Amino acid sequence: MAHPRPKKFRVQKSAGKVLASIFWDKDGILLIDYLPKGQTINAEYYSSLLVQLKDILKEKRHGKVTKGVLFLYDNAPAHRALATQKKLAYLGFQRLDHRPYSPDLALSDYHLFPALKKQLKGCHFSSGAEVIAAVEIWLDGQPSEFFLSGSKLEQWAKKCIKLHGEHVE
Repeated sequence: MAHPRPKKFRVQKSAGKVLASIFWDKDGILLIDYLPKGQTINAEYYSSLLVQLKDILKEKRHGKVTKGVLFLYDNAPAHRALATQKKLAYLGFQRLDHRPYSPDLALSDYHLFPALKKQLKGCHFSSGAEVIAAVEIWLDGQPSEFFLSGSKLEQWAKKCIKLHGEHVE
């Protein structure tokens, strides 16, 4: 007895990956940079983003730059590079160390990106431009409370210290 041929599903071509560097604070989005296809983020590229960020902070957050900027990010190689550290110091940004393997304090990892992924789940995009448009529409539609609630670093840090670095829920 012959078995029926298995059904083949048509595979829809993916729009590909879009890598975004998103800088935000309790008041909202400061800078979004979409990495051009074929490029990687290295210390030089990342340092150029930091210069853009400083200019945007002067424009959007009057006075905050003069009071000092505390800068928290993860442990990606471009972030830890000596050239990046020198650029942060030159720009007057104070770096907050992020403990290795401690996603609890990576604000984007536990707040921003999970909410964005939930919104885009099941969506199909035919191009990188469509992905970017959907991301920006969603980000623009977030109320200020969304960003404020995601920036409760002090509470998470205290909890992390209390738990001696164990995972914070």
